Amino acid sequence: MSVRFQRFIISELLTCVGHNGSHHYDYCVVGGGPAGLQMGYFLSKAQRNYIILERNSGPGSFFNKYPRHRKLISINKVHTGRQNREFNLRHDWNSLLSDDPNLLFKRVSREFYPPADTFPLYLSMFVKELGLRVLYGVDIGKIRAVQSQTARRYLLTDQHGSHYLCSILLVATGLWVPQTVDFVGSDLVEGYESISTNPEDFKNQAVLILGKGNSAFETAQSILGSASRVHMLSSSPVRLAWQTHYVGDLRAVNNELIDTYQLKSLDGLVESRLEKIVIARKKDNGASRSGGKRKEKTEQLYLTLKKYVNVKNSSDVTREELPSHHIDNFPMRKPYDRVIRCLGFRFNFSIFDSSACPPNSENAKGRLPGLTAWYEATDTPGLFVLGTAGHSRDYRASAGGFVHGFRYTVRAVHRVLEQRYHTNNWPSTTLLTTQLQSWILKRVGEASGPYQMFAVLGDLILLRGSDCVYLDEFPLQALPQFSSLSGHTVPSRGLIVVLMQYGKKKIDYLGSNRAETDWTKAWKSNFLHPVLYYYETLPTKDDMKLLPEGWPLPRPKAIHHMVEDFLTEWESPISHIQPLRRFLEHCLQTDLRTFYAESCFRSSLTHHKPPPFCQQGYLKQQGVIHSSELQQNFPTSGLSG
Repeated sequence: MSVRFQRFIISELLTCVGHNGSHHYDYCVVGGGPAGLQMGYFLSKAQRNYIILERNSGPGSFFNKYPRHRKLISINKVHTGRQNREFNLRHDWNSLLSDDPNLLFKRVSREFYPPADTFPLYLSMFVKELGLRVLYGVDIGKIRAVQSQTARRYLLTDQHGSHYLCSILLVATGLWVPQTVDFVGSDLVEGYESISTNPEDFKNQAVLILGKGNSAFETAQSILGSASRVHMLSSSPVRLAWQTHYVGDLRAVNNELIDTYQLKSLDGLVESRLEKIVIARKKDNGASRSGGKRKEKTEQLYLTLKKYVNVKNSSDVTREELPSHHIDNFPMRKPYDRVIRCLGFRFNFSIFDSSACPPNSENAKGRLPGLTAWYEATDTPGLFVLGTAGHSRDYRASAGGFVHGFRYTVRAVHRVLEQRYHTNNWPSTTLLTTQLQSWILKRVGEASGPYQMFAVLGDLILLRGSDCVYLDEFPLQALPQFSSLSGHTVPSRGLIVVLMQYGKKKIDYLGSNRAETDWTKAWKSNFLHPVLYYYETLPTKDDMKLLPEGWPLPRPKAIHHMVEDFLTEWESPISHIQPLRRFLEHCLQTDLRTFYAESCFRSSLTHHKPPPFCQQGYLKQQGVIHSSELQQNFPTSGLSG
């Protein structure tokens, strides 16, 4: 079939589908998980023409199977001592964003670490109560881009051969394809996705787990009481979430094996590149490891390093072909009954035609698609990747791969869509400069978006003199494209970026000197704290490529750290408020002090130009409060009581 004839067929198909309104949408969302439903909410609220396509019979089907041992590790802190809804979202890692204050995850579970089955239940409730448009049982198997004379569109084909044509494609399929590594004997390994979850099936067995992430430790923890020993192998040491501040690293709720390893109770951790290992099998002679009664013969699995075996990549290697261990105390010299692969998941690139396939990311071992700072696939205009699959933008740096993070990045993507395709500017609030300090304190004290997506999403303040424009939660790495993405322009007076970040210094986060309390040394803060960057002009693309080590943004004209606070309440007059005011006054070159009405009255009589607070308040006929002291001055002022 000639290329010209293929194009003719596609053109005719587009014409037919275009005339059939049931298959032609402005927005197609592929995936009915939390990210897809979150985008569906924003599209529905904006009254856009959209559809959500989900391959299974209900939303969030990933959570019907995973995590395998059925306990979520996303925090569900129901009681915070506060009634502020925005603040409470800082500690609610499962709820999606909506205007309904009652549509929260705590309606389906109040457990701190909820059962996994409750999450699909919550998502079903979210769909039903908001009336989102979801088509279930639609398994998209092929996605290709088609170029008409007027626009580029995406053609989606499902398992029945039905077609869906959309102008904008929003991919929210998550990560569900198991990550594998090829090595000699890799076909002898069981996968996390198919192992038994019954601890009794591992009774008195020696188990080797490949991987040291949460799925690996979750699996290890479930069999600690039944397996004879559990070893874990990966290329890198364990990274603890409370040390790295990355929630994708090992969480304390899963780390019981570290206890049994460090307290020498048969379990252990070893490092080696998986590509360099060999797993071979041999029939055990039936002797008991303890020298007792003989047991039924079982297939044993032996591990060594590839450099000591002169064989090709084949599972036919046997124990007899393995050399004697080059070191007689090789830590993994004893055989294993089972080897389990727990290496996480990767993005499903296979559904994309070459015309629409996003590139592999440069990080995360290529498991994720490469994206722009506004989550559009590189070199694939009109295709955006949402949710966990969009984590390449902040991989191992923030919470973008998890519900409590990507609910905010999805909102940011929607704001980009509204500006680009509907000319609706990024939502903003215009404030008098005298109101700016209070607004900043309110945001750093309760806003959940910058708190969860620290160093990735930040608030922008456009300085215009007597007033300013405040924008919430803009993707910081997209600052060079700010005007085109937001619809706003940066005034000549510059801008301030407000974000949350951790300190750059690596310390013992349980050590005695882990926190800074002196506001004069706020720049030494180690824990999460607000930081303000003042720029006279927008950072350029080159600036963003040449960031100082550990910095989320280029060096600014001026910078201000608000000292970390144990209670995460940045409202202390001396430690937080006064230093902030001084910084803002420096950037704005104006007096931001507040005054009583009486002081404004006196200043207006004795100064040609009263302070801005008085100009924008008292002198706009807001009056002066009567006092006996003021009345005593009436005669000399020519006033009457």
